[in-house]
Amino acid sequence: MSEIARERHLRVCVAESLTSGRLANTVGAGEGASEWFAGGIVAYLTDVKERLLGLPPGTDPCSGACAEQLAAGALRLFDADICVSTTGVGGPGPEGGHPAGTVYVGWATASARGHRALSLVGDPQQVLDDATAAAVRLLAFHLEGIRPAGPRRRNDDAEPQRRGTSPILSGAPGADAAASASSTSSS
Repeated sequence: MSEIARERHLRVCVAESLTSGRLANTVGAGEGASEWFAGGIVAYLTDVKERLLGLPPGTDPCSGACAEQLAAGALRLFDADICVSTTGVGGPGPEGGHPAGTVYVGWATASARGHRALSLVGDPQQVLDDATAAAVRLLAFHLEGIRPAGPRRRNDDAEPQRRGTSPILSGAPGADAAASASSTSSS
């Protein structure tokens, strides 16, 4: 996951309710995270989810709709390319009419969003561990399908390209070939 994010100059973030920071801890432990992990937000209270992440009032906090909105809200907040989120009931007992182990893992990119519903078993510790692992797998799966970020976020060692400047004129790598191709194609 970290290799893909670094190679493609992607920004990753997380939004958590159920896992209360475990997901950010796991993702942030990835190699070179300071280059690609934008951060995470833990929002437990429903009013915080509504204010910070745009959860529509009245949305069930233990639902696929909530998981998707948490991911989409954090995606905007962190200006990221992909976000995963967790929400649900860790246990030991039911909450809000949902049995313990009811978990939703959401994801969002600039072009799509979705969720996975999980029915996990075990004590609260096991539910949180399994929910975190599922969110990391979902993140890795969707990260594969994202194309590289544009030059506005690249943090290469090369001189940054100025807005409105053609790479042909700026001396970027491959500019000679590009200039050559552009001059032969216009004739």
